[in-house]
Amino acid sequence: MKIRKTLFLALVTGTFLISCNQSKEEKKEEVKNQVTKTSDEVQKVIDELGLVYVEEGAQTIITYEEVNKAQQDWCDALVKIGKLKEEGGDYKSFAEQVLSDAYNYDYGKVFFKPTLAYGDQTFRNDKKGALAYFIGGDADYPNDKGFALTPWVKARYDNAGKNNEGIQIYGSIAITMGNVWVTDKNGKEVMVDKTWVFKKGKDGKLRIIVHKSSLPFSPTK
Repeated sequence: MKIRKTLFLALVTGTFLISCNQSKEEKKEEVKNQVTKTSDEVQKVIDELGLVYVEEGAQTIITYEEVNKAQQDWCDALVKIGKLKEEGGDYKSFAEQVLSDAYNYDYGKVFFKPTLAYGDQTFRNDKKGALAYFIGGDADYPNDKGFALTPWVKARYDNAGKNNEGIQIYGSIAITMGNVWVTDKNGKEVMVDKTWVFKKGKDGKLRIIVHKSSLPFSPTK
């Protein structure tokens, strides 16, 4: 049943290219073989990663390596935005490019709750609001001073648990939960609680579709 469903999706979406000169039965057999091959490759990754659940009909699987790289790339980009500002570079264009490369704004929805956002501007569901948070200068977001412009000289992440326990993978979707540590030029380090959800696009790139950030809770004594 699973193969039939995947076969149907492949035919509808045009996932597999088949020759117009082939007979109907030959076309079906070729698509079936390609679906089986793809399913086998996907299953191999599932087994290697020890994944418990993967969306039915998944044609691609995100790996732990890809997720960790995406997280570190985000940290590196945050530092570079502030560095460019300090050096008189075009930090605005770079920040816009980061939002296109690292986030899903150009392809669909993004749920973004920044660390220091509040009130009716707590959530930044469009690129304009996200850009304002990172670099400021937007009259529609007067409370944003530009989080990335501090500048931060170092940023690192640490997922919850040991090894990759803080990462859940569901085929083309991956979820992470843990902390991000940022250090300013005076050596002060700040830790935030961070949850990311990544989606793998048709181009093979991971992009953020959910970004939830907050300061750790500190009970009143």
